[in-house]
Amino acid sequence: MSDAYASGQLGPFDPYTGQPCEGGEANGYSPSQRLGLDVPRYCTLCGRRMIVQVMPTGWLARCSRHGAIDSAMLELR
Repeated sequence: MSDAYASGQLGPFDPYTGQPCEGGEANGYSPSQRLGLDVPRYCTLCGRRMIVQVMPTGWLARCSRHGAIDSAMLELR
């Protein structure tokens, strides 16, 4: 999963709802989700709910199938 985020290739699922993306639109997102301040709760590759740990320095999200990603990976892009 970290390889997909590093290369900029996101999967077909929405990171906040887990539903299939339709045209890449962010309909119904909260203001913090639109700004990218909220933690993704669903894997973009398979749509499964991830285990999320929020820390003072960032967050860590782990998919049981695709591995982990942390907020530091997104800051490098």
